[in-house]
Amino acid sequence: MSSPGAHAGTATIAAMGLAMVPVLFAYSGWQTASFMSAELKDPAITLPRGMLIGVLCVVALYLAVNAVCLRVLGPAGLAATTTPASAIARLAFGPIGARIMAIVVALSTLGFLGNQILTSPRVYFQMAADKTFFRQLAWVDPRTHVPVVAIVLQGAVAAVIALSGRYDQILNYVTSVDYSFFGLSAIALVIFRNRDARDPSAPRPFFSMPGHPWTTVLFLVVAWSIVGDVLIKSPVDTSIGLGILLTGLPAYIIFAAHNRREVEAW
Repeated sequence: MSSPGAHAGTATIAAMGLAMVPVLFAYSGWQTASFMSAELKDPAITLPRGMLIGVLCVVALYLAVNAVCLRVLGPAGLAATTTPASAIARLAFGPIGARIMAIVVALSTLGFLGNQILTSPRVYFQMAADKTFFRQLAWVDPRTHVPVVAIVLQGAVAAVIALSGRYDQILNYVTSVDYSFFGLSAIALVIFRNRDARDPSAPRPFFSMPGHPWTTVLFLVVAWSIVGDVLIKSPVDTSIGLGILLTGLPAYIIFAAHNRREVEAW
């Protein structure tokens, strides 16, 4: 029979996993740089370098912000507010500081939304261009030279998700989906590196992952542990996110049937 202390320790670990969701979301977004790889010059060199430099800059900036918050508000003050940046601005500049910080946060949010709306459709666009998804999504406007249909689809899906629940709910199921795929990416890295290592004709990787495959497996374990913890602690929110993810299956089945009919007709 387990002791109360063991139960308390398990509950603390589970609570820490759930608390990590907004932290992980704050550091997410690096993966969207790869969506633009087809439009980059020499992506084998510039993409890994850009992602590493970008992530390191974000880590340094966020740690500096957290240090300031702890220094100014203290642990108790930081725990008592859900808007630490506004609280610090209010202490430094009064009510006008809090209002300015609110505007800064809103502009930052708009910047992030603009990034997602403009970069994520590149995935659908490239799939359609490679004939692995509906070809309409590969249409590029002759005047603006952007994949308009793919961007409109991304905007529509984003609007539906935005109206589907509270911010914390959306954050839980978006992060769970993100880290499910991050784990799959780690598995793909292990498989592809092993495959290429056995093939003398395969190109050598430009970037060597430090400590691979152990660091890659560690990343996989951490990523999927967070997903499992969120699934246990917030099953409804996580199930909604996974449900949205699974809607891709009927969409792909419809596409495959449509594509098969076109091939047979041709």
